[in-house]
Amino acid sequence: MSATMKLFRTAETSQIRSAGRSRRPGGGVGSSASPRPGGLLTLFRMAVFLWIVSAASASLADDCMLSCHKALFGKKHMHQPVREENCTACHVRRSAAHPLIGGKSWELTAKGAAFCEQCHSPLVLKKVVHSPVKSGECTGCHRPHGAEGRNLLDDNKNLTATCTGCHDSAPFKQQFMHGPVAVGQCAECHHPHSSAENALLTQPSRELCLRCHVDFSRLIQESPIVHAPVRNDACTSCHNPHGAPNNMFLKKKMPDLCVGCHQKIGKHLADLKTPHKPVQEGKGCGNCHSAHFGKVKGLFPADAKGLCLDCHGTDKLGSPPLRNIKKEIEGKKFLHGPLREGECRGCHDPHGSQNFRLLRGSYPADLYAPYRDGIYGACLNCHEKNLLRFADTTVYTKFRNGNRNLHYVHVAIKRKGRTCRVCHEAHASNGEKLISKEGSQFGDWKIPLNFQITPTGGSCAPGCHRAFTYDRNTPQSYGTEEQEH
Repeated sequence: MSATMKLFRTAETSQIRSAGRSRRPGGGVGSSASPRPGGLLTLFRMAVFLWIVSAASASLADDCMLSCHKALFGKKHMHQPVREENCTACHVRRSAAHPLIGGKSWELTAKGAAFCEQCHSPLVLKKVVHSPVKSGECTGCHRPHGAEGRNLLDDNKNLTATCTGCHDSAPFKQQFMHGPVAVGQCAECHHPHSSAENALLTQPSRELCLRCHVDFSRLIQESPIVHAPVRNDACTSCHNPHGAPNNMFLKKKMPDLCVGCHQKIGKHLADLKTPHKPVQEGKGCGNCHSAHFGKVKGLFPADAKGLCLDCHGTDKLGSPPLRNIKKEIEGKKFLHGPLREGECRGCHDPHGSQNFRLLRGSYPADLYAPYRDGIYGACLNCHEKNLLRFADTTVYTKFRNGNRNLHYVHVAIKRKGRTCRVCHEAHASNGEKLISKEGSQFGDWKIPLNFQITPTGGSCAPGCHRAFTYDRNTPQSYGTEEQEH
């Protein structure tokens, strides 16, 4: 016999005994002090009934706790009806037999959201509703009896297990993880029930990111140059908000991510003979450009010249080491025009080039290269294009003996045409016309040039030939040497 039936029978017996003691011999009921003995009996029955219900509920909870359903009790945070041992607040009995083989003797008092709304206020739902909420499956996330975490969650401090019960777990296993995702704090960005924003975000995407990244918020306002996606789009244009195999959880590695928008540069990078290594290594484009904002056009963290010299200002860059340009130009009296204006890219392509030394135009890698059309484009893009085409001229150069073009003599001779760098420094010099005062590098030796300028010409006495003078107004005679050239 169930505990409930025992309680009902005990109460019934008690009622009969009480009624018998109150009757007088002869069948009279009550005394003159009790004009309505039936009212007392009714009150007594009600009290007994309430006691029975209370006792039955407690007994029922004891039966549940101590028999089959012990595992549902004893959690750190218990659902209130369970804590109060009131199983019948949620469950109703449909069969006297329990457990019922092949069926259920107990049912929930309601179904779906209506079940929880018997106690909890209905949720005010916004435009985007979480799927379990929409279908009324509150127990998709919340434990109905009790849980170790608050709000009847398995772990309210780390929701990874709860959320990945339905959602793909791959974003939670990336090499680089967004902080909230790494510690399972999904609710820092997503509302668990409904939201006015897509993906159940608690705020519009941009505002949501800047809620934590407050330094970015301030710097975006202060910076004169802001990257277009940062100014106009969501941060998720470039970043995966959960995690990615790329640093800073970028959707793609650099430069692939950048050329998705900067397609012209992407085409340029696809077929380079001489790529700029920072574009391909480490942070890629981020080695030179700020991805978000800057004070200099091009999103550079400093002026272009200073940025280049951050790397090209050491004796240890590359293997074998590249030249230390910072040291070479430091204190020099004359700077090449583009460098004087702080624009290394006047001559060099910072992304990469088809040419030697990242030059924007063609230029021979060898020291000796007789002139022919097309091979000195790097210099002739700015300097006089006809400089090396004519043996005699009065207009294309001042470096001439009478009408004789001495640039042509040096560069265009077929046997050993000298490249521009034999006499001129590409970046800076203490000599006019960027003629090297220290001499031109020739293997381990620096060839002295001993170049002097006069109002109508000049002279040089380099290590490669005897001393010569030249004059535009009064041509000098070089004897048989003149015929050799």
